[in-house]
Amino acid sequence: MFSFSDTRRCVWVNGPVIVGAGPSGLAVAAGLKEHGVPFVILERADCIASLWQKCTYDRLKLHLPKQFCQLPKFPFPDHYPEYPNKKQVIEYLESYAGHFDINPQFNETVESAKYDEAFKLWRVQTVSPSGCEVEYICQWLVVATGENAERVVPEIEGLQNFGGEVIHACDYKSGENFRGKRVVVVGCGNSGMEVSLDLCNHDAKPSMVVRSSVHVLPREVLGKSTFELAMFMLKWLPLWLVDKILLVLAWMILGNTEKCGLKRPSVGPLELKNTQGKTPVLDLGAIEKIKSRKIKVVPGIKKFSCGMVEFVNGEKLEIDAVVMATGYRSNVPYWLQESEFFSRNGFPKAPFPNGWKGKEGLYAVGFTRRGLSGASADALKIAQDIGKVWKEDLNQKKQKVSTHRRCISTF
Repeated sequence: MFSFSDTRRCVWVNGPVIVGAGPSGLAVAAGLKEHGVPFVILERADCIASLWQKCTYDRLKLHLPKQFCQLPKFPFPDHYPEYPNKKQVIEYLESYAGHFDINPQFNETVESAKYDEAFKLWRVQTVSPSGCEVEYICQWLVVATGENAERVVPEIEGLQNFGGEVIHACDYKSGENFRGKRVVVVGCGNSGMEVSLDLCNHDAKPSMVVRSSVHVLPREVLGKSTFELAMFMLKWLPLWLVDKILLVLAWMILGNTEKCGLKRPSVGPLELKNTQGKTPVLDLGAIEKIKSRKIKVVPGIKKFSCGMVEFVNGEKLEIDAVVMATGYRSNVPYWLQESEFFSRNGFPKAPFPNGWKGKEGLYAVGFTRRGLSGASADALKIAQDIGKVWKEDLNQKKQKVSTHRRCISTF
């Protein structure tokens, strides 16, 4: 890597630039290391895996068994439980970076990245908190910012007049600070369910907003992971039949969740995940709390007012706080100046498994909606693809040098 100074610091990267030092970016970097390809990895935060370190609640654990969430060529330690907790996942990711000697450039926010047609290179412009600007020039660009780069906060009438505490789930750590308080949790996905459960366990009074249908499955069936069971059945059975079996098992274990106010979609959980990217909720105990009315299920919100929320059915409820478990979105459209490979929602246009490679040296990892296993699969493809071209270029350069030397020796 070489640099020279002008009005803006400019850096030539003799390899790819990876944007994002989360699990996806680390997996690509590790693969490139094995292929002997140099790279620069840029991260806007001051640490790796900032989503895990800064934007997750304390009780969080992996929802899937660890063998389905490990990164390439570095398994979770044997002494870790089947579902590692937040601290263990962070320790694992830090060990991963250390094992492969991955050293990201921290506190560098990518403001823009575009392909220079004249020079056939990518120009990536960053800025640091101190205002220092850098332009990286490279042959390959790997987008590893992932599906959950920016929080989503919906606009709801009257929220600015509510007066109580309003936070996004990424800022929620524990229900300890909400003891005895009436809290509305907006959202019924995995985060919404688990935040509601955590609030309940800390003697708060949560009401969970359910605006649409949702699949809720038990995390385990007879002591085995539901996800692992589904993956096994898919080897032998069609997807529609696996979906039906999962729904029967869910009914046997959880009961009729529609009686709890949780209407199921007409499309099966796996089909819905594959076609729309909507992940089914894996129950960790919230359904039992809903049945016992310790977690109240409420409909969509019409508006907020001072200390109160009104729902679309006309019911009003006095509350003390709001937790927005309303999810995240990709931030790619804000900085990547490209429209052929990525769509407006910040995801590759090509569906899985073809959304990892674009044109002109552009790659994407962490956008499969298939968790860490999907990111790992794409990371291996990217590292292998870049590594192949890198070696070919290296061999061509060696041949040119050898030919040049032979020419000199004839004089």
